[in-house]
Amino acid sequence: MKITQAFTFEAAHRLPNVPETHRCHRMHGHSYRVELRLEGPVDPRSGFVIDFFDVEAAFGPLLERLDHYCLNDIEGLENPTAENIAAWIWDRVKPILPQTSSVKVFETPNCWAEYEG
Repeated sequence: MKITQAFTFEAAHRLPNVPETHRCHRMHGHSYRVELRLEGPVDPRSGFVIDFFDVEAAFGPLLERLDHYCLNDIEGLENPTAENIAAWIWDRVKPILPQTSSVKVFETPNCWAEYEG
């Protein structure tokens, strides 16, 4: 069974490794959406793969670390592309939510990166 829980956060960033003429070289912000997909068997007693409240509690500290910050200032996110943010989240979520099978990071409703480890 697969389940997905979505979260949102607001943050600023700039992409230091694109040409200065690229508009993402300048500081700007996004309303990010993160989707954590988890997979596993459904517990016959609870009826859950994992309780959504447990996912929320596990991801909460990371969400607080990202929300309303400049992502470039966060260790490991010096080049905060959607791809790098997804991998950064994966590296921190997978150990505490081992059922995690992918992390999607949306910069806009039409642009996202998905990381599967």
